Order: sequence, then C-alpha cells, then structure tokens
Amino acid sequence: MDPVSLIFLVIAVVLFMRLRNILGTRTGHEEPPQDQYYRDQQNRDDGQDPSRAPTADDVGDNVISLPGRAEVEAEAEEKKQKQLEKIAPAGSALNSALVQLMAMDKSFDPEGFISGAKMAYEMVVTAFAEGDRKTLKKLLAADVFNGFTAAIDERENLDHRVDFTFVGINKASILEAELSGKEANITVRFISSITSCTKDDIGHVIEGDPNAVEEVTDIWTFSRTVSSRNPNWKLVATEAAQ
Repeated sequence: MDPVSLIFLVIAVVLFMRLRNILGTRTGHEEPPQDQYYRDQQNRDDGQDPSRAPTADDVGDNVISLPGRAEVEAEAEEKKQKQLEKIAPAGSALNSALVQLMAMDKSFDPEGFISGAKMAYEMVVTAFAEGDRKTLKKLLAADVFNGFTAAIDERENLDHRVDFTFVGINKASILEAELSGKEANITVRFISSITSCTKDDIGHVIEGDPNAVEEVTDIWTFSRTVSSRNPNWKLVATEAAQ
C-alpha cells in the first residue's frame, strides 16, 4: 500500500471511532422504534386525546393532595394554642388576655417574650451592679431609670462597689397580662440565683457574702405599644416578692 492510501485509511478509522463514540453502537437488544402516528391512532381508538395532559385519573394513586391554605392556617393556630396553654391554662384570665394580645399583634409569641424577658432581666441586674447607665437607659422606662440611677449615684458617692455574679434564672413565668387601648403590660416573676456583696473603698465587705449563692425572686412589669414599629418592651415597674 502506498503512503497516500495509508494516510487516508488512518483518517477513515479515526472518523469512524469518533462517530461510534458520539452515536453509540447497537447491541441487538434495543426495542424497535414505534411510529408516532401509530401511537396517536391507538390512543384515539382507546378514547384518549394524545394532546391532552395527563390527569389524576390517568395516574391513579400517585397524586398526593397538598393541604390548602385554610388547613395550614388551622394547624398553625392549633399549634399556637397548645403552646399558649403551657404558659396560661385554657379558660384562665391570663390565657384570654394573651389571646387578645396575639390578635392585636400578630408578631407576639408568649414563649419568645419569656425568652426575651429573661435576657433583659440578666442585662438589667448586671448593668445595675456595674453602674452601667447606658445599658439601663435602653431597657428601662424613664421613671424606673431615674430610680436605678439614683441608687447608683448614692453608692458611688459613698465609694462603695458591688461584686456581683449572675448564676442563672431558675424560673420565669408570666403572672398577668393587660391591654389598655394599644398599650400592653405583662408582669413576669423571675426566680434567679446570684452572688452579691457590697464593699467599701478599701475592699472590706460591708454587706452580703461573696461566696454565698442567693436565690432572689423579682416581679417585673414590661410595657409596649402594640401599634409601634419598635418591637422592644420596656421595664416599667419592679418589686421584690414578699
């Protein structure tokens, strides 16, 4: 074979291999192609329109019905009611007040409120012990802030300081909820564990025990205007449980 013929033979083999990779090869086990006209005609004979999209009757039990909007809302409402009953028993005045509040403020969540109130409690008692007026001003109503800062001023005038450790909140529960117009007030009882003592300017303990963990019960009332865009609650009243 002359060189020119050999070159053409090599080119032919390469082209054949590339076409084979692209198109594949037949194995002899492929199903014969069906004529589209034959399939359409068969469907017409069976009473089916070949252009019609399949329906639920065509696919039988493979169709899963999704819940409607009303069903989803009903399930969400039922779940919300069960969560609420953990905080306030059904039929109680507290339950009714919280339901009314939730109707006025769709974003209000009793469990979320308790979590936020616990965080606020820790921040306030810690800021008071440290004399952090800036933090207190963000969390307290004006008259409560004035009372806290007056106590801090008196302590600083005596050159006293507080050694304070917040151990944790043992329990926090809503005692009362009230709506007056668009003003909502919620009273919470906190049972917490702390260590606290007051020292003079040379470090002598003049009140408390720095090593004793003390259980403290406080009753605080938080307030918020439900129509306000500001989601934050302010502390409007404090009292120590008797």
